[in-house]
Amino acid sequence: MSKYVKQLVTRDIQRQLEGVEDAVLVSTVGMDANTTNELRGELAEKNIAMFVVKNSLARRATEGTSLATAFEGASGPVAVCYGGDDFVSLVKEVVRLDKDEEKYDKFVANGGVMDGERLDADGVKAVSKWPNRDEQISLLVGQILGPGSALSGAMLGPGKMLNSQIKKISEGDE
Repeated sequence: MSKYVKQLVTRDIQRQLEGVEDAVLVSTVGMDANTTNELRGELAEKNIAMFVVKNSLARRATEGTSLATAFEGASGPVAVCYGGDDFVSLVKEVVRLDKDEEKYDKFVANGGVMDGERLDADGVKAVSKWPNRDEQISLLVGQILGPGSALSGAMLGPGKMLNSQIKKISEGDE
């Protein structure tokens, strides 16, 4: 590949990854075209993009960005997955597909980058166990509303008991 072509490919990779802060690197080596196409379709349903790139060109294209650490020590062609609702959702989907030995046996999560820090394969699997954005919001709302509902119950309990006693007295059932 000539130097000019490498520069063009590098520029294209930079455009594709513009604005991307977090990504997961996967290996798709050995997958046939039909399976890869099916995989891309499944990822696209979750708003996840994937493209295969030569690691040396990706390293050159991501130089000086938060994604640069992901390609340190990478060898051979790698597929870059990015997008989704949030990074944890992206990782959960990638790990789910990695575990699907029947359909995508050649799909393997190798690592990634989160907030500028490199993740290895075990790190990616650890992040997949975290709650995603929606789950975190529901936990937070539960924590915010919990004390209020406990206070409301504590205030309403004695009032209801007093109300029932007044009702009994007014009916003459002393």
